[in-house]
Amino acid sequence: MVDHARRRAAHGASGQFACASVTRSWFWGNALNPLDKGTRALAASDGGYDFDGRKSFCSGARDSDQLIASAFDDDGRLLIGVTPTNRAGIVVLDDWDNMGQRQTDSGTVLFERVPIAADELLDDPGPLSSPFACLRPLLAQAILSHIYLGIGEGALQAAREATLAQTRPWIASQAQRPGDDPYVLTHYGEFWVALEGARLLVERAMQAFDRAWSRRLALSEIERGEVAVAVATSKVAAARAGLDVAHRMFDVTGARSTTAALRLDRFWRNVRVHTLHDPLDYKVRELGDWTLNGRKPKLSFYS
Repeated sequence: MVDHARRRAAHGASGQFACASVTRSWFWGNALNPLDKGTRALAASDGGYDFDGRKSFCSGARDSDQLIASAFDDDGRLLIGVTPTNRAGIVVLDDWDNMGQRQTDSGTVLFERVPIAADELLDDPGPLSSPFACLRPLLAQAILSHIYLGIGEGALQAAREATLAQTRPWIASQAQRPGDDPYVLTHYGEFWVALEGARLLVERAMQAFDRAWSRRLALSEIERGEVAVAVATSKVAAARAGLDVAHRMFDVTGARSTTAALRLDRFWRNVRVHTLHDPLDYKVRELGDWTLNGRKPKLSFYS
């Protein structure tokens, strides 16, 4: 969120947001969902706008000091602004009750004619205004890749600990302990291949991102598109690996591992909820279009 404000604000405001975030230890949340058009931006006489409506999937808003919020003006133009979370007219609802990612508090925020001053608008250069500005969605997608990879790695570590703690193999196994059972070892080998492949793709995508970032405003659409392909590839791989390991970890940990005391289901619940952020099928379709037709992903808030 801080990066979002820094990169989209005018130069003076950018430094102001960055410095205050450090000196005041601000925690940033968002009410930014670009697909949610339930918030209007009503023009005010001072050059600013009043945000009015509601936003869903507002991660981190409940505990935040500052919010990045979006709304649409009468011409359908997306406006993004910064506001203190405790500003009059903002109501953060305690309505996030999903099965996973429960600590993200990604519930609803209400805006009741909340004033956003002209110098609080992030309109210079504005969203999706240049190939360099369009790196912001790719950074968000790359962060998701790391989350999925991290959940998969956590699930693997938890499964490993549970398997090594067991002393009795299945009755049909000829192994002396579960850790030597050939089927158990096969599962772990597959887990490793999936996660290691995803890890390398994520690393390659971030190297491409760093190169693109260094180009700044000289970055071309073609160069930005190459980064989009690398990031999408890593995200699909990380999501699939995380989902697979979090689901199949129970094949190597057994019935006792399903006790609520261990809460091993948290890995699957968290990765299952988060991988629904934007459909993997459309990521794969974009990659198929790139592979077959040479068309890079179109500029958007998700690719």
